[in-house]
Amino acid sequence: MFKKYLIIASKQDLAGMNILTQFFQYIDEFQNKNVKFETVDGSILDEGNLDLEKINNFDFVVFASKHSTSSTEKQKTISIHAPGNFREVWGGGKQGKLGISSALFNKHLFENLEQQIQDLDLRGYKLTLEVTHHGPLINKPCLFLEIGSTEIDWKDKRAGFVIANALKKAIDTFEENKYREIAVAIGGPHYCPSFNKIQSNSNVAISHIIPGYVSPITEEFIEEAIEKTLEEIDFVILDWKGLGNSEQRDKVVEILNKNYIQWKRASEIN
Repeated sequence: MFKKYLIIASKQDLAGMNILTQFFQYIDEFQNKNVKFETVDGSILDEGNLDLEKINNFDFVVFASKHSTSSTEKQKTISIHAPGNFREVWGGGKQGKLGISSALFNKHLFENLEQQIQDLDLRGYKLTLEVTHHGPLINKPCLFLEIGSTEIDWKDKRAGFVIANALKKAIDTFEENKYREIAVAIGGPHYCPSFNKIQSNSNVAISHIIPGYVSPITEEFIEEAIEKTLEEIDFVILDWKGLGNSEQRDKVVEILNKNYIQWKRASEIN
């Protein structure tokens, strides 16, 4: 499905450079597999700092990056998310515009990260999806792969090594799985506890996640998330309690029903 991968990090990003440095052990093998590396000046959240012409020569882009949080609890994390902006434009991109997300690759990488965290005994880190947020806006399937949440974590070579191994294995073994069910997810908080369980323990592959905190969730948001999912979706998953009050839930359901989009509550997924 994807033949040529590009992994990008900012020279100023400690976690991104940590991840990229760990990849260098595979550089000869990756070169033969059409996997290339790119470092850039400035933030990778802003497409103005990227070589878009070069990016267009690749099938899939991985942005290696740090994750930070305003929470007082600085949980160690390894996280995956798709880029895009709903209401607030953060870092780059445009309001209401999302990047292209592959639900199948997202899930495949998530599973490989789970396995490598276990096999390499990376203790203290929590693997999590994040909702779709921030730039850049590019025209290729992409995702953010991040280490959080403090400078100590960003420079943790063990975490970088685990990510490098997981991404290598994901690239080596990725193929389309026609038996997966493809979904866009709506609702819930930033770190998606309900959707993490589904991504980890079900046959469903999740692409974009629209968080509850961008409510009111509009028809345009939902259409954009579906359109910018590389695969054809089977249904939308709703974090029912994470959609706010009954009026907000009813509005989302009304939009889905009006557009003949199948949906399920997260609690209904096996």
